[in-house]
Amino acid sequence: MIRISSLLEPSAIAADINVASKTSLFEKLAELAARVYNVDSGVVAEGLLERERLGPTGFGGGTAIPHCKLDTVTAPVGLFFRLAKPVDYLAVDDEPVDLVFCLISPSRDGATHLRALAEVSRMFRNDKFCSHLRGAGDADALFALMHEDEERDAA
Repeated sequence: MIRISSLLEPSAIAADINVASKTSLFEKLAELAARVYNVDSGVVAEGLLERERLGPTGFGGGTAIPHCKLDTVTAPVGLFFRLAKPVDYLAVDDEPVDLVFCLISPSRDGATHLRALAEVSRMFRNDKFCSHLRGAGDADALFALMHEDEERDAA
């Protein structure tokens, strides 16, 4: 099992982000990925848009898991945004999205990418946990919640 906290740097989590659209969300995710993981923000934004053209990554229940693959990362990495206001995302349930976990994986690492996606989707399927994420005070609290959830699962 892949641990969510192993995918995230604390600096890759942001709370109450303002975006007007899915495209601006992807741009902000790409900018943060560039700062935290030293990747090209333009390549990340284009990768997210390209994947989205295959079908929406809105998971339902106000959550989304945009993802892409890059040659420049050696292991899956993540970013987590809690949006200040939900954004239209064309999710599977047609609900706007306010919790976003972005996954960036190595280009040639399909199995690990799929395991990471499965772990993020497991997290987002827990309505109570999503409610806690929505109520967390700041980015540090969001990271702590994700870490605590994993510790509970391991016990």
